[in-house]
Amino acid sequence: MKKLALLLPLVLVAACGEEPAPEATPTEVATPEPVSTLPAPDQDLFRTTFAGTCEGAEPVNQAVCRRAMGADTVACEFGLGEDEYLRHKATLTVNEDKTGWMLADAEALCAEHGVHHVDS
Repeated sequence: MKKLALLLPLVLVAACGEEPAPEATPTEVATPEPVSTLPAPDQDLFRTTFAGTCEGAEPVNQAVCRRAMGADTVACEFGLGEDEYLRHKATLTVNEDKTGWMLADAEALCAEHGVHHVDS
């Protein structure tokens, strides 16, 4: 009888632990951000962009472009013609369809280099 009295509480405790587990609630999975497929802003890209935008300007001799991680703009320093020094500055921005780069304030930049280099 004493053994039955000891087993009864164990049976009751074991019965309590048999509750069904709560249903798992579906969690929302965050969609990953699209990976940028923009070309690297290097000297060749800047030369091509500058030549295509500022027709008639001297060709870019040297260019150094720097982009902060994930930034939508690129700071470039460049030299025109036979100039070995990086005397000029320009900014590249992402174009409207986000597939390439374009010169920021291209009209002013092209006007400056068209007039500036005619005088010198």
